[in-house]
Amino acid sequence: MLLEINPENPQHRLIQQVVNRLKGGAVICYPTDTGYGIGCDLFCQKAVKTIIHMKSRAKDKPFSFMCSDLKNISDYAHVSNTAYRLLKKNLPGPYTFVLPGTKLVPKTMVTKQKTVGIRVPENPISRMLLEVLGNPIVNTSLPSEEGTSPLADPYDIDCLFGKRVDLIIDGGEVYSDPSSLIDLTGDVPVVLRVGRGDVTPFL
Repeated sequence: MLLEINPENPQHRLIQQVVNRLKGGAVICYPTDTGYGIGCDLFCQKAVKTIIHMKSRAKDKPFSFMCSDLKNISDYAHVSNTAYRLLKKNLPGPYTFVLPGTKLVPKTMVTKQKTVGIRVPENPISRMLLEVLGNPIVNTSLPSEEGTSPLADPYDIDCLFGKRVDLIIDGGEVYSDPSSLIDLTGDVPVVLRVGRGDVTPFL
């Protein structure tokens, strides 16, 4: 199912439709500031397992997830004073931050090192989904074959994945550009991957 939502001013009634599906255990494809991704409600373990199977992901490599804001992050991660200042200055934005996870995070989303990957997206559709749902949303890239470019057009995504997910949000074309990955578990930030987000503040 392809659901068109205004990418600049998302219609609340349509967002609510998606949220209802997420609460019911749906796996969705949705736009973020770094491309289209696949996700579900963080606390729906059946849906999480579906995504793990779709991505052929090892169980010891958890997905990152999206939070609505900095306050929401503090529910799911331990944030030091240094990390807080950096997060406050750079979120929302195209970053994934590695932080120590709290007990609220399901075990399938925590690494062996007890860390989690958390994002706060700039994309208006993603932001409103998170605010209305009230829970984090799992975030991972679309499955892709080696040598192929990530899909940017929701109609192309629907052709390939329409039968593998419960809902695809059409938020217009969004070209893939991975988030920058920053480790904030120690006293000094560590840049693990340079992506769309400017890493200068973390050097």
